[in-house]
Amino acid sequence: MTEFLVKKFVKNYENTGDGKVRTSYGMLASLVGIGCNMLLFLAKLITGILINSISVMADAFNNLSDAASSIIGFVGVKMAGKPADQDHPFGHGRIEYIAGFIVAFLVIEVGFSLFKTSFGKIRNPENMTFHLTSVVILLLSIGVKLWLGLFNRTLGKRIQSTVMMATAADSLGDVATTSATILSILVFGFFGWNIDGIIGLVVSVVVMIAGVNIARDTLEPLIGQAIDPKVYRELTEFVEQYDGIVGSHDLIVHNYGPSKSMASIHAEVPSHQNIEVSHEIVDKIERDCLKKLGIFLVIHMDPVETHNEKTAALKEQVGEILGRLDSRLQFHDFRIVNGTDKVNLIFDLVVPREYNSSMRDTIRNKISEEVQKWDSRYDCVITVENSYCAENPESI
Repeated sequence: MTEFLVKKFVKNYENTGDGKVRTSYGMLASLVGIGCNMLLFLAKLITGILINSISVMADAFNNLSDAASSIIGFVGVKMAGKPADQDHPFGHGRIEYIAGFIVAFLVIEVGFSLFKTSFGKIRNPENMTFHLTSVVILLLSIGVKLWLGLFNRTLGKRIQSTVMMATAADSLGDVATTSATILSILVFGFFGWNIDGIIGLVVSVVVMIAGVNIARDTLEPLIGQAIDPKVYRELTEFVEQYDGIVGSHDLIVHNYGPSKSMASIHAEVPSHQNIEVSHEIVDKIERDCLKKLGIFLVIHMDPVETHNEKTAALKEQVGEILGRLDSRLQFHDFRIVNGTDKVNLIFDLVVPREYNSSMRDTIRNKISEEVQKWDSRYDCVITVENSYCAENPESI
């Protein structure tokens, strides 16, 4: 069913890197979500009124909030697809995150309202009536929600949409809440125990938790996330595959919406290589990155010594010291500056984010002490920094 809808309503559906195709995916997911959730809302509301069940009606209004969420998502995806303009040179992609954040508040508000209503039902319980038809309707709604969750997850993975993935998680959570609602009806039907208010309370809490999770997922890219390790590997390997590039470091990625990113990286080039040759290589990498990966990449060239045996030997020894002190430590931009009375070993040291200023000073001093054991003239000039990757790329 999912593939049928995609092929029917998304033109050039395989080209997910295209902004227009991505917008079509988002609009399809939103329209399907609106239709399914409105049908479920009406069916559950009528059922809840007939059997006088707050838990069923709570579940119904949860579906209504999901429909409203899909409408907001529809508007958000549509606006996010607008091209760049004079005031927004990086496009409007982040509107999709803002739309998801609005959805989160709406879901939380619905959950809180249901919480208050359910609490009142616990204090002043009302009589219920049992209808097997209501159970059948709710079972069918579970099937619809399960498919809707899988539908959004499939599309969300395909176009890398955090909003769709959040909607998928919300739909799968609805499966659990509806199951709890069915439980309350069956308990009343077979045992005469009215746990409707308690189940309604549970449903409301689950709804609020879902809202908080959606808010978290959409806030992270707005605040500024660490680089996904997969993206880190993809970009660094892409840059380093070119002849004339020795290595890379200091990768930073700025997200301006799903599939809209700008990045900067330091590319190491042999110091003996003609600067015009290095510049031509760097220009080609930037063009190819935009064309093949859809990422606007800016490269800073760092010349490194590749033919000096002494530099290579000292670099290897420094690496061994770092491995003994902390296997998570990395370094780059290693170079030697000879003076009259001392020799400066200059490099940048990448440390874990847990390192505070005191720990940074300590590790810097320990490295210097170890190096001076080789030769008292050696003086380390170390710049300590953090990686922007979510985790050490070497450990994954």
